[in-house]
Amino acid sequence: MKKIGIVGATGSIGSQAIDVIKEYLDDFEVVFLSAYKNEEKLLNFKLQVNAKYAVLTGKQPENDEILFGEQELLRIIDNEEVDIVLSAAVGFSGLIPTYHSIKRGIDVALANKESLVTAGLILTKLASKTGCKIIPVDSEHSAIFQSMLGHQTEDLEKIILTASGGPFRNRPVDSLEFVEIEEALKHPNWKMGKKITVDSATMMNKGLELIEARFLFDVPVEKLDVVIHPESIVHSMVLFCDGSYIAQLGYPDMKIPIAYALSYPKRLNLKTKRIDFYRLSKLTFDKPDFTKYPCLKIAFDILKNDKSSYFIALNGANEIAVESFLNRNIKFIDIAKIIEEVLNLIEPKDVNSIEEIVEFDRYVREKTYYIIKKRFS
Repeated sequence: MKKIGIVGATGSIGSQAIDVIKEYLDDFEVVFLSAYKNEEKLLNFKLQVNAKYAVLTGKQPENDEILFGEQELLRIIDNEEVDIVLSAAVGFSGLIPTYHSIKRGIDVALANKESLVTAGLILTKLASKTGCKIIPVDSEHSAIFQSMLGHQTEDLEKIILTASGGPFRNRPVDSLEFVEIEEALKHPNWKMGKKITVDSATMMNKGLELIEARFLFDVPVEKLDVVIHPESIVHSMVLFCDGSYIAQLGYPDMKIPIAYALSYPKRLNLKTKRIDFYRLSKLTFDKPDFTKYPCLKIAFDILKNDKSSYFIALNGANEIAVESFLNRNIKFIDIAKIIEEVLNLIEPKDVNSIEEIVEFDRYVREKTYYIIKKRFS
């Protein structure tokens, strides 16, 4: 029986993980669950899976069965017997719990891509030192992870991330100025939280995934590519030096990569939808349009520089810009413009410790808020 903990249990990924665990209670023992503010949902989950601890990090809980504060969460990670932690918090907030898990030598099922975007080199080196595994939960990185099993890294020619193209794939570029929040939150294939859904609409999500892949699979930008694949059946693929492509296919259902990461190296017998190849009419692939998706171009550009200050700045500026869009303070097309303006202020350099990353992220967010206030207030 695997002892697991979930950081970000009440979000989209965490909630689907709870659904998986409830079906396989004989396979998992839940040591802890954490959430930011959703106390009622957290308490319900604690009871459903009989979790030993539940921690609320964003506000003082009303129920005495729930602990309070990030320090309580870190204390549990640092001291309790845990086999794997699902890192599913939204954004930069997932970095510190992920770091503590890896430092302790606990395997991490990583859904919080921002951890590797902002601290990729530190976390991968630490994982190598402590002997723990980082198992990706993103459907794309899970596909790459599975496609690479049994193959040599030196034989890898290219990693190809697939992208649905989001809700605006067929929308004219000159109409993006008029995008409403409700439109940006209507993803054609996946059900996700608001922030990641907006990231999918701008394709910044794919940009962050490129950076994550750079560290997760230790490859340069020259070996990374993105194709638009509207059907979201092929979740990503790898090309080897002999011309062989290996891909992982499946219907768009996050329970598949979640369950695979939690149960690895086993597979659970999930009751998910199967592909009917007799009815699957077509699979299409297109080149991304950087005019329509400037956020993706920005990510490719900073990857060529390969400096952590740019990765941290990209992530922090994007989080604040998306927050501002969701609060109706800026337009959809302003997200990329703000990120670019912030990056122009950043000196390309390596940021070499978690403490420095936290401080630098704070600096970036202050600059982003200042730019938004100056331009849009």
